[in-house]
Amino acid sequence: MTRALSEYELVTAEGEALLRWIDVIASLRVHVFREYPYLYDGDMEYEKRYLRTYAEAKHALFVLARVDGRVVGASSAIAMEEETPEVREPFLDAGLDPQSIVYFGESLLMKDFRGHGIGVRFFEEREKWARTLGGRTLTAFCVVERPDDHPLRPPSHQPLNGFWRRRGYEERPDIQTTFRWKDVDQTSETAKTMRFWTRVLDDDT
Repeated sequence: MTRALSEYELVTAEGEALLRWIDVIASLRVHVFREYPYLYDGDMEYEKRYLRTYAEAKHALFVLARVDGRVVGASSAIAMEEETPEVREPFLDAGLDPQSIVYFGESLLMKDFRGHGIGVRFFEEREKWARTLGGRTLTAFCVVERPDDHPLRPPSHQPLNGFWRRRGYEERPDIQTTFRWKDVDQTSETAKTMRFWTRVLDDDT
């Protein structure tokens, strides 16, 4: 079904206001990240614990997309200094101050609701919020690296590199980290290389 952007309602939540959304965001993470390229075999209880760290953070945001009252997408942002060492340290190693950076975490949208402009709105809302923090000059996110011949890569898969570049983001091969999780076709966790993308945060609204 084709939907107009006006049919979507965007809701932002910070701090304790995030708690009411934890279950639905956790379910989205498990569902959407199961798809290629993440292939994440998620666990609801772990996801809920992870999301509570955003509710407890001093500077963290979730943007939710709803249709007819149903949450169909979510994206997050957090001050880099409140992120884990796996996320912070590659920037320190590159000579960048975490307190000048806002990290964008997940950007999730159920398959039937993609292609309607919500991905752009997720970036706009998070960038707008990042400007309110003051002293932030960079926004960043990371993406899993998978080989082109990965056996679970769907023939129709299209990387989002072009979309991110149009949003002003630059791929940073010099800034990488490693996350661990269990893929849907694996029996245990394995290390995954994550590559960062960054954008200079301008004064646009």
